[in-house]
Amino acid sequence: MPRTWQRRRLLAVLAAAPLALAACGGSGGGNGGGSPSSQPKTLKLWHYEGPTSAMGVAWNQAIKVFQQEHPGVTVKFEEKGFEQIQQTAQMVLNSDGGPDIMEYNKGNATAGLLSSQGLLTDLTAEATKRGWDKKLNTGLQTTAKYDAKGVMGSGKWFGVPNYAEFVEVYYNKDMFAKYGLQVPKTLADFESVMAAFKSKGVTPLAVGGAEYPAQQIVYELALSKADRDWVNAYQTYTKKVDFKGPEWTSGAQTFADWVKKGFISKDSTSIKAEDMGVSFENAKYPIMISGSWWYGRFTQEIKKFQWDTFLFPGNTLAPGSSGNLWVVPKNSKAKQLAYDFIDITMRPEIQDLLGNNGGVPVAADPAKITDPKNKKLIEDYNQLASSDGLAFYPDWPAPGYYDVLVAQTQNLIRSGSVSKFLSGIEGPYDQNLAKVKG
Repeated sequence: MPRTWQRRRLLAVLAAAPLALAACGGSGGGNGGGSPSSQPKTLKLWHYEGPTSAMGVAWNQAIKVFQQEHPGVTVKFEEKGFEQIQQTAQMVLNSDGGPDIMEYNKGNATAGLLSSQGLLTDLTAEATKRGWDKKLNTGLQTTAKYDAKGVMGSGKWFGVPNYAEFVEVYYNKDMFAKYGLQVPKTLADFESVMAAFKSKGVTPLAVGGAEYPAQQIVYELALSKADRDWVNAYQTYTKKVDFKGPEWTSGAQTFADWVKKGFISKDSTSIKAEDMGVSFENAKYPIMISGSWWYGRFTQEIKKFQWDTFLFPGNTLAPGSSGNLWVVPKNSKAKQLAYDFIDITMRPEIQDLLGNNGGVPVAADPAKITDPKNKKLIEDYNQLASSDGLAFYPDWPAPGYYDVLVAQTQNLIRSGSVSKFLSGIEGPYDQNLAKVKG
């Protein structure tokens, strides 16, 4: 899903020249077959994870292992921005200037769209040969596979995730203790906690309405009235979704009520995800509903108060899925090397490293995760995953739907009009549905 706190910093990195992490050998062509002398000498790798994030730490180690095992191959790593790749991937992958392997967003609107356009390599044979299909459970494979129309959940492998993520509730334990508040067990309890903060003059929720966080809260609230059939219908078009039904209506109405009650500031329409996270780090707000991708950063950066997390009260479903995907562009000149790199990121030692740095690994040894906070994160994820509780993200169904949801959620914050919100998200969804079914 849209990510995250790294964006602002990464944008400053975009102008930097590619970093050659090894300097043995020159550029090469082909797809990795043939004699050693004819094999590619360069692996161009793009991703958008910060170097101190769990994925950044783990993948940097994976690059080192790759170099040790592929002497004479240069890894040309370029750190990109999430939105940069989101906006330019189609154009870049249609050219000869793209990478040999890159991190890319999952879902119908992104990896599904590119796969349907023939821009990604079919990884099905490699997934079987290298055992990735055994390491990833059925739920995690949902975002790896796409059919001919780019709809996730079936068909061929066009990506490989090696971490997972989900949305939960971060809270400032010191502020809860100051006002004698307990971790809520139900949605009603949660609203009582927020009302208690508001009565003390504290706006309880840190929200970023200018980007993905606000729409994820609306979706989280919709999920409180949803079941798996509704999620499948919404995400994979198994049947018609009623946007005036109890799920979206309740989600939008509750969200609008939270704004009206002062649980969410109207100023949040202009707040980006990064600023939301910083405001929680600075204890401006006691609660933040967002993804596990913040976990590692908060572990490192929050030193002035105690914090913890809990799953959204009362919900059996939550936004979440596999993490972003490793994809191999169709025009990759070093496909075998790309497969080798993916394989390294799936190894236990890399997965353990990811888990011990605040990430959610998909193939780690639980006994090797030593940090108590990281154990708690993985336990929460396992609770959701084991009960089939990962409900993906609200913007996945259609290309461009992310921007639709951002705009409509901003309007919901400003106007409180639930009917306009529902109509605003229904139209673009149905237009895409007609294309998929047409």
